[in-house]
Parts: sequence; structure tokens; C-alpha cells
Amino acid sequence: MRALERVEGRDKVTGRARYAYEYPVEGAVYASAVQATVGRGTIAAVDAEAALAIPGVLAVVSCENAPRLRQAADAELAVFQSREVSYRGQLVAAVVAETLDTARDAARFVRIEYAPAAEGPDVRLHPGHPGIYKPDKVNPTFPADSVKGDPEEALPASAVQVEATYTTPAEHNNAMEPHATLAVWEEDGGLTLYDSNQGSSTVRDTLAEIFGLEPERVRVVSPHVGGGFGSKGTPRPNVVLAAMAAGVVGRPVKFAFTRQQMFSATGYRPPSIQRVRLGADGTGRLTTVVHEALSQTSMIREFVEQTATPTRMMYQAPNRRTAHRVTRLNVPTPSWMRAPGETPGMYALESAMDELAYAAGIDPVELRIRNEPETDPESGLPFSSRNLVACLREGAERFGWGDRDPRPAVRREGRKLYGTGVASSTYPAYRSPNQAYVRADADGRFTVRIAAADIGTGARTTLTLIAAETLKVEPERVAVELGDSSLPRASLAGGSSGTAGWGSAVVRACEALLPKLDAGLPAEATADTTDEVKAQEKYARHAYGAQFAEVEVDVDTGEVRVPRMLGVFAAGRIINPTTARSQFIGGMTMGLGMALMEQTVMDEEFGDYLNHDLAQYHVPACADVRDIEAFWVDERDAHLNPMGSKGIGEIGIVGAAAAVANAVHHATGLRVRDLPITPAKILTGM
Repeated sequence: MRALERVEGRDKVTGRARYAYEYPVEGAVYASAVQATVGRGTIAAVDAEAALAIPGVLAVVSCENAPRLRQAADAELAVFQSREVSYRGQLVAAVVAETLDTARDAARFVRIEYAPAAEGPDVRLHPGHPGIYKPDKVNPTFPADSVKGDPEEALPASAVQVEATYTTPAEHNNAMEPHATLAVWEEDGGLTLYDSNQGSSTVRDTLAEIFGLEPERVRVVSPHVGGGFGSKGTPRPNVVLAAMAAGVVGRPVKFAFTRQQMFSATGYRPPSIQRVRLGADGTGRLTTVVHEALSQTSMIREFVEQTATPTRMMYQAPNRRTAHRVTRLNVPTPSWMRAPGETPGMYALESAMDELAYAAGIDPVELRIRNEPETDPESGLPFSSRNLVACLREGAERFGWGDRDPRPAVRREGRKLYGTGVASSTYPAYRSPNQAYVRADADGRFTVRIAAADIGTGARTTLTLIAAETLKVEPERVAVELGDSSLPRASLAGGSSGTAGWGSAVVRACEALLPKLDAGLPAEATADTTDEVKAQEKYARHAYGAQFAEVEVDVDTGEVRVPRMLGVFAAGRIINPTTARSQFIGGMTMGLGMALMEQTVMDEEFGDYLNHDLAQYHVPACADVRDIEAFWVDERDAHLNPMGSKGIGEIGIVGAAAAVANAVHHATGLRVRDLPITPAKILTGM
């Protein structure tokens, strides 16, 4: 396939591409949310009189007058259905008005009287919390614990041992486009939603269930999405609030969370406390791996990140134990954030592997190569393909790893210390069932329809290339329609599974169309890959990568900069090099932010996030990203899908933070095990 610029690029840069909040609907009004100001308690009364007296205000909706909803699997979607307040920032009311300014102004006049709980909010995650328990499963369906061999007996007998605890803070997705919805109740009782999401089919089904409608009575339109990183993977309260408000006032309602509100209402990566214990023989081969992870969830819904699951299959060791524990706190419900589980889990594992390399006196790249498994250590299944070693070796050569002095804190230029670090990456290669439609017209053009989501990843462009190759035509003759629940059903844009799942359905539909072309035009064909996905062979399917980072540390200020990062990935067949590179370096940039700056700070007294805006929650800017390069190895895997591709949207962030942290240790001799690595931690440690 040829490299192709984004097919919707011109629409985006010229403003023709419409996002959820921008659709011109006649008679639209605006909603503004009111959030709880206590971290634990009960709503005793809602006084809306002052707000309703403001000209232009149409309604105030709260637990006292909200329409009753059907019960949903996600309790965060039970908007205004209870008087219980489980965390500060929970939605407790909404004002609907003729203009956005009026709605926001009136929201300040809604008076909520609370009956606070006897004790303040419980918001601090710590290993001694009395509420810690073992969940039944971790995201999405993994067992909480896994044990192989006898790690507790084997560890003390290991020639080289490492034990350390690593922590990661709460982190927020912060997509460019906020969570936004325009809800329209049609005259026939149907519901149309213009919504920013990662799966219109899922939003349709969920909202139909909540409002007691048949799925075909709900249409979700979402052709352009300004980012999500997982936070829009399933419906969030904005879509329910907008639909409810539109029903109350009998007019279309626009609602978007403000940037500040997104920090409590749309999900986040939960903080983690991870204890890793490694044992190895004298040659550096692992004998024991123990990885225990603790995280938090909310009082109203359980979500447990699968933090330790990548450790189950990453390296060979006869004795291993991975365990997850969680505690319920008065906090918002955490959710998916780019490569959930793999990102914090591989930070801890790959940091520990670096510590083991120093303890054993073995080069960090060589240590990883020596512990390469032949089959999946967890399941015993053969790998469909596994080219981690190739990534490590090519990355080391491209990065100049062989010129590295292995001793920490020896390379100094003026007031700057320099160091380099490495870490491995991995992410599962998922594929979900999907449906697709393709049509050939007499003018020689083809139209592909599938309810996929393009959240900025380039899905339209990739699917265009896949269809063009299957049909044996130029991409310019193919148009892809997506982002609409009225199109053939599609899985979420999540788990780096989009191209694999959607692409499989598009290939099969195009293959079904080809024999019909000789019979005359127009012609059309459909495909459903449910049976194909269910019947696929049993293999351990994963993408892999190697991350390399160089850091400079200012000994006077403690400031850490990353002059260069390099990643080499094995992700099956790369469909479009142009958008693939963008995804890889985007993930690596997020990993840089995770390593050095991203953290959401909780006020333990009031139970609220202190830095809930982009002025105080720092993400990498252009000045932080000096030189990031992404490459990939030629990987052919016949056990994946018709395209031979693996997901690439998330693997770029996995391991990136560990590579930076390991480079900081090499530069300074200081091991910072608590992210992010801030100047204060550097100066205190040094």
C-alpha cells in the first residue's frame, strides 16, 4: 500500500469538518451542569427558584424532578437518579437556558443543601487502607491473580534479587475536544444524538436501554472526534444529561463539559502502587517474577486497571505471581486511558528490569534478550509472532546504544548530567466482530460504510487504503463513510483493535463485491465477521517495541529534559506509514509527559482535584518534544487478520515512561520510583 495523507485533512484545516457541538439545529438551547461541592453526603434539598427567575432560563433539572431512567450497567450514567453524593464534582443538577452564558450564569444560583456524612471524604490510596479487596476480574475480563510455580520459595534462592515499589499518580486524558453532545428528540419519539465518542453503535445501544427505546429509534452521529484516548470509549454522563434535558424542555439541547468539569466526570487513569520483586540466576535469567498492584475505584462503580497483566507474558520465568487489589474511595470512577494496564504496569516492570540489570552487571538490552520466552508464559500458547528482540537490537543500533558508558552519573557537560535508558513495549493484538457495506457505482467509484470511529487516528484513511487494495483500484476512487450508528455495526475505537476489526469487515465486504462487478453496476455487498473472529486459531497475539531515551538533568535546578527519544516497533503490517508514524510518536510523547509532568493532585480534605485545568495539569508542549523518531521492523504474521496488521494506537506510550526514568538513573545515579520525575524529587534525591 502507498503512504496516504489523511483523506479528511482539508475538511479539518478549513473548518468544514463538523464536531458534535457545531451542528446547526433549529431552536437549540444550552445546558450547564451543577456539581457537588461535598465529597460525601446526601442532597437534602434543591432550591432552583433564583435560577429560574433569570430571564432565558427554561428549566432546572435535579434529583427532585428528573425523569426516571432505566438502570444502566454503568452507574455513572444514572444522572440525577439518586440523592447520594459519592464524590466531589458529581453531577447534581443542570440548568437549561436560551444561551450558554445564561445557563452557566444561572447554574451559580442553584442552591444545593447537603446532609454531609459524619466523616469527610475518603480519597487517599495507601497500602494500609482497610477497604482493600481482591476484585473478581480486572479490565476487561482478566483474572485478578495468577500464580505459576512457587515464587515465595524460589525468590530467596535467587543469586540476584531486586525488590522495589513504584507509584504512578492519577492522570487525565485531556482530549482537545471536550465531551459534548447535541440531543434532539424527534416528533416520532426517536432520539438523535450528535456526540463526541469512540463508538456510535455502543452509544446508541446504551442510550436506547437507558431511555427505554428500541435501538433503531436512536441515531448517534459522530463523524469527527477531537481525540479521546479512551475517555470517550463508552458513554459518559454528558450524553445522558443532554438527552434528558432535551426531553424536559422539548427542544434540542447542546451540552459540553468544561475543561475543569472533565477532571471529575469523564474518567481518568487511576493511581497505582506497585511492588515488584525479581529474582535471577548468575547469568541474568529470571527465576522469579512477582508483581502486585494496588489501585482505586469509586463508590458507585468498580473499574480495576489490569496493571500487572503484561508481566504475565513478557519474560520467561518458572516462578511467577501477579496480583491486583483495589479499594473503593470517594473519587470519580476511573476508566480507560491510552493503553490502560500496560502503561503503568510496564513502567514498574521495566524499571525493575533496569534495576536488575545493574544488580547483575548485565547490559539492560542484553538482559531483556536473555529472558525472551519461546511461548506465552501465561497461557502456553505459541506467539503468532514476537519480534521484541529484533526491536531491541535495531533500536540499540539506531540509537547508538553501543557507545554508552554503563556507569551512572559519569557523563557531565557543564551543569548538565546526561544519561540513556531503554524499556520494552507490548500491547495485545485484539480483533472484534464487525459489519461493513460496500457499493460500486456506474461512475467507477466505490462507497464503504461502517459505523467505525475516527478519533484522530486516521481510521478513514486506513480503511480507504484497505478497501482500495482489496478492490484493486486507486484510493481516490473510494469514499469511506463512518461515525454514524445508522451504518453497519462497528466495535469501539479502543484497545488498538479498530483497524484489525473494521478492516477485516471491509476486506470481506469488498471480496464479496468483486464477483458481482461483471454482472453490471451498481452493485453492493455486505459482510459480518462474527463467525470468522470466533473461529480464529488459538495464538498469543501481541505487538512489541523497544523504547530508547536520552535525558539531560540540570544539577542546579533539577530540571529534566529529553533531547531525543527513539522507538522501534513490531506491529504486523503497517497499512499507512504516514499515519502510523503519527500514532507512534503521539504515544511516545504522552509517555514523556507521564514520566516528567502529568499528575492530578487530590485535595485530601475536600476530595477535589486541585489542578483541574491545562494551566496546572501539564502535558508536553513543543519545547518539551525535541527529537522523537519512530521506526518499525518488517513483520509478517499470518495469524492476525486479512491485512496482517496489529494495533498501533497505544503501544507507543507503553514503556516510554520507564525508558525516561531509567535514563534519569543513568544520568544521576538517582532512582526515582514515583512518577512524575519532578525537579523537586531530583534535587531532594541528589
